[in-house]
Amino acid sequence: MGATSHQAGAAGRALTADRPSSVRNVVLVGHSGSGKTTLVEALALTAGAVNRAGRVEDGATVSDYDEIEHRRQRSVQLSLVPVEWGGIKINILDTPGYADFVGELRAGLRAADAALFVVSASDGIDGATRMVWDECEAVGMPRAIVVTHLEAARADYTQMANICGEIFGADDPDAVIPLYLPLHGPAGPDGHAPVTGLLGLLSQRVYEYSSGERAERDPDPAELALISGARSRLIEGIIAESEDESLMDRYLGGEDIDIKTLVDDLERAVARGTFHPVLMAAPAAEGAKQGLGTVELLELITGGFPTPLERPALAVTAPDGAPRPAVTCDPAGPLLAEVVKTSSDPYVGRVSLVRVFSGTLRPEETVHVSGHGLADRGHEDHDVDERIGTLTSPFGKQQRTLTRCIAGDLACVAKLTRAETGDTLSAKDGPLLMEPWAMPDPLLPLAIEAHSKADEDKLSQGLARLVAEDPTMRLEQNPHTHQVVLWCLGEAHQDVALERLRTRYGVQVDAVPHKVSLRETFGAKAAGRGRHVKQSGGHGQFAICEIEVEPLPPGSGIEFVDKVVGGSVPRQFIPSVEKGVRTQAARGVAAGYPLVDVRVTLLDGKAHSVDSSDAAFQTAGALALREAAAEARIHLLEPVAELSVLIPDEYVGSVMSDLAGRRGRVVGTEQAGPGRTWVRAEIPEIEIGRYAVELRSVSHGTGRFARNYARHEPMPPQIAEKVREQAEKGT
Repeated sequence: MGATSHQAGAAGRALTADRPSSVRNVVLVGHSGSGKTTLVEALALTAGAVNRAGRVEDGATVSDYDEIEHRRQRSVQLSLVPVEWGGIKINILDTPGYADFVGELRAGLRAADAALFVVSASDGIDGATRMVWDECEAVGMPRAIVVTHLEAARADYTQMANICGEIFGADDPDAVIPLYLPLHGPAGPDGHAPVTGLLGLLSQRVYEYSSGERAERDPDPAELALISGARSRLIEGIIAESEDESLMDRYLGGEDIDIKTLVDDLERAVARGTFHPVLMAAPAAEGAKQGLGTVELLELITGGFPTPLERPALAVTAPDGAPRPAVTCDPAGPLLAEVVKTSSDPYVGRVSLVRVFSGTLRPEETVHVSGHGLADRGHEDHDVDERIGTLTSPFGKQQRTLTRCIAGDLACVAKLTRAETGDTLSAKDGPLLMEPWAMPDPLLPLAIEAHSKADEDKLSQGLARLVAEDPTMRLEQNPHTHQVVLWCLGEAHQDVALERLRTRYGVQVDAVPHKVSLRETFGAKAAGRGRHVKQSGGHGQFAICEIEVEPLPPGSGIEFVDKVVGGSVPRQFIPSVEKGVRTQAARGVAAGYPLVDVRVTLLDGKAHSVDSSDAAFQTAGALALREAAAEARIHLLEPVAELSVLIPDEYVGSVMSDLAGRRGRVVGTEQAGPGRTWVRAEIPEIEIGRYAVELRSVSHGTGRFARNYARHEPMPPQIAEKVREQAEKGT
């Protein structure tokens, strides 16, 4: 690195790649506030894509242009910013750093071929960023690190670079090493000396940014002394990661390795995912043409990050699951693309951001849209042929028209009315299906109701469009509680969902308390007599039945037994009694929750030759069950979940203590790899409604969990009494 690169300004025109080797797809990863969006704008300015920091011709920003993002001052969605540098098209994917929008991060990782981890010099590295690094490590994704917020009073680039080495290079200290050292200007009144340039360790050159534009010069003796020690460690790290033993022997033998060989080895090691250089960057000052370190960063992306051609062949199937040959990045190959993001535009409707993995996508052609594997989140499986509209390249709020999108590139596609995030696009005469990428389970419930009758008419369509855009959201129509529930990743995710419903789809909803599906059962045997006798002129009503109710083992449901002798209840009315009993059981007998796990035995009764009827015996059956319940001890049953919590070892004690305070029973722990533990527990669902938020607090954002329904079991009497009181107040 360190050689001067030629930039090609791209302001005002769509960038079109003519071959996969001229494309780089990079995703920015980092916690909220680390400076990702500011860095994107600085890179766009340096590459000539904008006319002033973060702005395009109409004054819009290139990232965080959504109205919700403006109001919240936070990225909430994946955005694509294409720039050009040295004849290479760079698709920069800016992702939200807040944990609630990790689905957008997952989409960015899927669409990219390399990741740039953005670390704040003043805030450090959070646990969630470490987890994403580990995920990238597991799949061998190439990564580099850029340190931001160098202007902060307590910022120390050297210290932060060392921290990055300790955390990200814990298993291989030679793999995470800075490429540059900071050049400091005079200290200000507060004692902070701003970074005004970079000392290139490989090139042994100084790159000054104090004038607002990059200038290159030879180092003075003091600067050369600073470079010397750090340069030796960098060279040794590059050679070690290059796995070239002959080169290491030459270096250790005192041979001076030429810079071209070192740069070539560095770029190969970065592209292979074995070496992770640390750089620094800062936004351009007012009136400056380049931000500090942005040229070096663009050089690394274009020279060191892999091309789409280096991505491993993708496994695909036919929509019916039949195997198909693996697909490689070939513009002339079979069409294979994936929708990585779906959004709605008030003028053109649904817009799909697509990564093309094979073939070439063209406007106005018919493609096959296939979506499978997300039925549990409210996404129906679908296979349809659709004619796509225009192809565009996004840049802030602008959409610049494209004539094609080749394998390895990204583009926006208009008018795919059925396409959802995660869907596969392929040729209609050769449909293919990619396996959906792994997405976190939404575990925070949000129960909603339409605000008015007008909203109720639009609610189902608005919700369908909302979940089509966001596969990390699950829509549930709960048959037991009769609530409409949106399952989200966190409170901010919930807030954005409600705001999108209101502003994009014109649906106003009210959040209501989320209910868990409680049930009732008998604690002991009881008897009941149902008497429904009315004579008020005309045709009367007459039905009497006597029943016995006894508890059954969990999971037995409602069992009805006929033990009538002598015809006291005519045969044609016995089903009527059963229907009345089951109807009353569904409504509940104590607090309004369904009655389960009992045997109801019809023992005796009376009928009238004229006044008895189906309706009369249904009513008598219901009355008999209610009378039996009034004389018995009724248990409230609550759902119990099996909880699996994955956390770093240092939080095991805190998590187990927290679970115990929620009436949880820890059933075991087991190691889940170095430094991480699975904690398994059984816990009432009523206690974990907000656990997605509360675990994040207990584990400092590093924990995650899964839950599965286990069974219903009796609720403690004191808690059951409170539930009954609340039910009585609600009636």
